[in-house]
Amino acid sequence: MASAGKKDEHQHGVPINLAERRIASQAFGELFRQGMELVDEAAAYLDGDGRRESRTLARAALTAYAQQSMRLSTRLMHLASWLLLQRAVAEGDLSAQTAERERGRIDLKGPARETEPEALLPEPLRDLIARSYDLQRQIDQLDAALRPGADIATESLPNAVAGQIGRLRTAFERR
Repeated sequence: MASAGKKDEHQHGVPINLAERRIASQAFGELFRQGMELVDEAAAYLDGDGRRESRTLARAALTAYAQQSMRLSTRLMHLASWLLLQRAVAEGDLSAQTAERERGRIDLKGPARETEPEALLPEPLRDLIARSYDLQRQIDQLDAALRPGADIATESLPNAVAGQIGRLRTAFERR
């Protein structure tokens, strides 16, 4: 009875890391699916319609297209790598220590967003870029929560928040 063990651990002062539980949840599965679909969609666009559209762009827009499509590809590669690492850990295919070493090679921040060149791009590429930044934000938040020091112990929180976390814990334990 794993959930009883978790409840006992928490009662003895062992903090619960909600981010670790999220990696094993359906919510992570959905984030993983969305991330991989975005990778596929971007690759298909850049190799198909995007390539055709880029041939009609003015010089400044073509330069922006080349730069932004490379940044998009690189960003998505890093995000997909992070998602794959987390899934491998959750499925027991990779140790957390190995994943942490590999995590050091992944750049979740990337270069700062440049909206001025984006304005020159075709709408489908602008949409892919915006969605990739949204995915990056979600993954960065989850990654930060997984880092050391992100544990949340309900004993140190006000009662209203502790009650909410207790309800979340109960919901997770039912899974």
